Order: sequence, then C-alpha cells, then structure tokens
Amino acid sequence: MTERGIAHPPTPDCPTADCPTPDFYEYPWTALSSACLTAHGTADLAWPDGATLECHPTWLRENAPGPGGINLATRECELDPAHLPADLTLGRICVAGGALDVTFEPEHRDATFHPGWLRHVADDMHQPFAVIPAPEPWTAASHPEPTTYDGPATLCDDDSLETALCGLARFGLIRLSACGTDADTVARLAHRIGAMRDSNFGLTWHVDVDIAPTTVANTGLRLAPHTDLPTREVPPGLQLLHCVENTVEGGWSTMADGLAIAEHLRDCEPGAFEALTTLEWIFFNRSPDYDHRWQGPVIDTGDGRIPYTYRAFHPVRAFPAMAAADVERAYAALGLLSATAASNHFGMRYPFRPGDIVVFDNRRVLHGREAFEPRPGIRRRLIGTYIDTDEFYSRLRVLLRRSPQEIPAHG
Repeated sequence: MTERGIAHPPTPDCPTADCPTPDFYEYPWTALSSACLTAHGTADLAWPDGATLECHPTWLRENAPGPGGINLATRECELDPAHLPADLTLGRICVAGGALDVTFEPEHRDATFHPGWLRHVADDMHQPFAVIPAPEPWTAASHPEPTTYDGPATLCDDDSLETALCGLARFGLIRLSACGTDADTVARLAHRIGAMRDSNFGLTWHVDVDIAPTTVANTGLRLAPHTDLPTREVPPGLQLLHCVENTVEGGWSTMADGLAIAEHLRDCEPGAFEALTTLEWIFFNRSPDYDHRWQGPVIDTGDGRIPYTYRAFHPVRAFPAMAAADVERAYAALGLLSATAASNHFGMRYPFRPGDIVVFDNRRVLHGREAFEPRPGIRRRLIGTYIDTDEFYSRLRVLLRRSPQEIPAHG
C-alpha cells in the first residue's frame, strides 16, 4: 500500500461486494500479479511492485470469508481449531481478477481473498501500532506547556478529536481549553474516547483540599513527579483531569516526559537506569478500606511495544523487594529520577485554568503539582477519571479509518 492509512472508499475497479474481507475496513483493490504453491505447501503471493507475502494454508482457511470461516455479520472466525483437518492443503491456487482464489482440500472448499486485505498484511499494517502515531520524546524546551486543542470542538467533532488524539499518541499529553466548568464534562470527554476505568476512588473523583484527606493529592502539599496507581497489576493508561475551579496562589501543575527521561538516564546514567528498570519494589496503598499491592521495578521496560510503564508514586512505594546490598543504589536511583523529572530541563510547569482539561499517558508522563497554601474561601477543584490505553488506541484506529493519511510508523 502506498498510504499509511488503511481506510479507503470503494472504487469502480474494486469489487468489494463480491470479495468481502475478514474485518470492517475497506481496502484498495491492490491486484496480485501471481500466486503459487511453495515446496512446503504455503501460498507465495506477489504484487507488481515486488511486494510478497507467504500464507500458511491453515491461516487462510480460518480467514476464509463465509460460513465455516469468517462470519460476515460479526467478522469473527466461526471455526473451531479442533475441526481443522489435520491434512489440510491448498489443492488449487490462482489469481482471478487480481484476487486470490484457492481450494482447500480435503474439504473441496473454494475461497476468494481480497488482494488489498492481503496486501495490508504484507505491509505489516495489521500490526497493533501500525497506524498509531509514533511516540516522540519531549523536554520543557520543546514543550513549555501542553499542546493545546479547542475543547468544545474536540467534545463534539470527530475530526477535532482525531487530531487531538494523534497529538496524545505522539507526546503522551494534551490540553483542551475552554471546556467550561460543568461537573460532567470530563465524563463526556471520556465517553468520546472509550469506557472509563473504575478504581477505589470511583469512576470519577475529585482532587480538592479535604479536612481529612485520604491521599496527599487532596492537600496543599507539593506533589513530586509521579504516576498514579502503581499498586495495580496494570496501572491506568490515560488520566483525564478537568479544572472546574482554581483561585489558589501557586499550585502550578508540572509534567515531565518519562520517555525522554528514560532515554537520558539510559545514555548518561546507565547505572541508575539499570537499577530503576531491574530492582523491584512492593507498592502498597495504605488505606483503611483497600489493600492493593503489586511488585515491580519503578520503570518497567515491558516488551518494548509501548513506552515504558512508570511506577513512580513514592507515597505507596512501601517495601524493597531486592537483595539488601542493592537497596542503597536503588534509593540513589530513585532520587536521581525524581530530581531529573523536576528539573527545568525536563519538567514543564503551567497554571491550571478553570475550563482546561489535560489528558495524559499515566504510564509515561510524570505529573505533579507545586505547593500552595490552603485558606478559607480559596479553592482548587479538579475532577478526574481514568481510561485504559487500549480504549484510546481502539478509538483512534476507528477515527483514522475515515480518512487515509500518512501516519508516522510506531517505533
């Protein structure tokens, strides 16, 4: 395919009605030039521009559109693997009108495959991050404040939402301005993206100064750069915070890009990076009513398919889960991480204005707050919620279906 987007309108030479695909996308009719059997029984496909794809017969069989294969109403596979013939082969293979035609033996079942769908597999466009904009590291110099989008448009218009979510995928942080101060606005925005994630704080929650706070967020104390809920097996992916009232002096918000910080530590402080990514801690929320615990490193490198997952909320980092000889260097690395995230080079700081909503990747971006002095009649009230990252990715993929465009490949 010549375009990174994979949503395309039908064209006169694209007989999609006669050649359904195993999903709900529309593909250009990228006609095959040849198809033949290999010595080990797979289908070897080629296109005029030199692109190729080798297909196993069993994979083709379970993706064959129609009864006993891909259900054309749900576009899900009906086939039970237990019912696959052990001796399944391709008895016939040819190109017909640019599409792939095969016969499966010993079933004597014919199937036709859309060449555009096959081509998107050949081009790796079926991969989870193929159309998601690649993450781009940033510092306070390049991003002194969050990239800002029109709030009312994003709340109502899909094109505006697509633009904003592409920015969120790149930088892990966006701000929507002029969203008003209605208490249900953050939930409205969340529902535009996906299902909200519940937690012990509720589907939505307030960040305010409480008389008897159950979290340090509900005080006027400085909040060091951190990520939320490291006590969970999978911390929330996105955090949405809506400012509905703010009359305090100070209390500016801070953000730092964990991706940029990790790259800096890896290159310039390899010992600290090794400690942060390998030495584990037990995270424990010390609550009268809940006892969530998880064990892991402060920077979880995962399998490399998504930016690092930070577990960096120090008030709930309770016990070292490492050899005694490693504890001292683990604390030293923690101190370096916190100082780096709060530094003028990496940490942006900005006022949180009523009507603003910030949306950020809670596993990538370390957020915090400068201290302020609570006084009678002075309020700083935020309403927040969480969304899992896969909800965000799903919504963005669906939005990107509508209009082909060049998308930076996910690294």
